[in-house]
Amino acid sequence: MKLIRNSLVLVAVLLSLGLELEAQLQVGYYSDSCGLAEFVIKDEVRNAFIKDRGIAAGLLRMHFHDCFVRGCDGSVLIDSTSSNTAEKDAPPNNPSLRGFEVIDNAKARLESVCKGVVSCADIVAFAARDSIEITGGLGYDVPAGRRDGRISLASEALANLPPPTFDVNQLTQRFASKGLTQEEMVTLSGAHTIGRSHCTSFTNRLYNFSTTNSEDPALDASYAAMLKQQCPQGNTNTNLVVPMNPSSPFSMDVGYYADVLANRGLFTSDQTLLTNTATANQVNQNAGNPMLWRNKFASAMVKMGSIGVLTGNAGEIRANCRVIN
Repeated sequence: MKLIRNSLVLVAVLLSLGLELEAQLQVGYYSDSCGLAEFVIKDEVRNAFIKDRGIAAGLLRMHFHDCFVRGCDGSVLIDSTSSNTAEKDAPPNNPSLRGFEVIDNAKARLESVCKGVVSCADIVAFAARDSIEITGGLGYDVPAGRRDGRISLASEALANLPPPTFDVNQLTQRFASKGLTQEEMVTLSGAHTIGRSHCTSFTNRLYNFSTTNSEDPALDASYAAMLKQQCPQGNTNTNLVVPMNPSSPFSMDVGYYADVLANRGLFTSDQTLLTNTATANQVNQNAGNPMLWRNKFASAMVKMGSIGVLTGNAGEIRANCRVIN
């Protein structure tokens, strides 16, 4: 009886280990099944970047916005229908998220050579890595094997994506809810060193801050004056945009941290990093050591890319990234 019980325990342990291994992502996942996968995706990112250098920031942000809602399952790519408003049409994503056509092009090419093999979620993860690399960041191996989710709800994007108005405690809690540390939050915030923002995301700091109805005192006065010229009060054009890091908007450098130290962080969620001793120390450290930050950023991206992934028999491999099978 004891022998049978021990054997059952051993079987249970082996089964659990097998499930755990199945749930793990792997570097080189497509080596045998679709050897050209990473090359094709990198080629599409490069082609898009040549036409529009800002697309790299869009693809990086897309991966972040995908992973923070339902995990890294490609749900941010799904189009809305008459009966459902999808993530991509939630205010945090529309009209600011872009790069969907790059994912579509990569998927179409991959379907022609490796039909039904490469997931949309993995394409997003590879494209984000390639975007970091093409803008001067550190390249890294992307563990793959994600499968695509079948649910995409605008309400979940609103509930899970940290808004630009968050303070350091709210940011820390939101990232912790996704399994990321406070230091990783500060590290990943450095992604704001590339790309652009719509004026509507920060004009509250210029004209309607707190109860004073004036500009945020934490904002450098000369920077605020420049932003007011670019984003006039009362302007109804919701498409007005400004670079996140004016000095080098297409380069993955530590300019973001230098801006924060100079009170030129664009969002409340940027400038708030100086209000906490630990996060302020990390901002200083990153600003002074570009290679350290690049290494930490690569590691944090790999960890973020494993949030809530679907593997094994979960989810599906979408034929069209915009539509569930």
